[in-house]
Amino acid sequence: MRFLRLTLWGAFASVQDDKASFGLTARVLRWAGWLALGVGLAGCAGISVDSSAEAKQRLVSERAEARWQALIRGDIDAAYQFLSTGSKATTSLEVYKAKVKPGIWRKAKVDKVKCEAEMCKADVTVTYDYRNLKGVETPVPETWIIENSSAWYVYR
Repeated sequence: MRFLRLTLWGAFASVQDDKASFGLTARVLRWAGWLALGVGLAGCAGISVDSSAEAKQRLVSERAEARWQALIRGDIDAAYQFLSTGSKATTSLEVYKAKVKPGIWRKAKVDKVKCEAEMCKADVTVTYDYRNLKGVETPVPETWIIENSSAWYVYR
């Protein structure tokens, strides 16, 4: 019977077995452990309330752009994933889908982001078609909050 032994030493992990012929599996498990450690550390490298205003502005700008691209594609499920925890608690996916009507937006551009502590205000210009009017541009103010190492859209 083969037994594996996992040893943890600081940030290093190793898997050892009782038979030399089992070495390939041990190497694969060790590689998987390193991969999991790397993914875990990358997930911790997020943003916080104490991060610089520039870092927050950059992240909010990227996430606002990504949310609008999901809306333009008509991917409401993906757009819903950008909502803050509080927004998701008060608005279910079904209600969000019923309120958001995709198909009219053509383009969105983040013009400016201003952050203070854990709250950011983004000014987005959205281009859409309405009846006989093509290419209507409308400014859309958005509120984003910094929580759980990322920026999240506050849906109202």
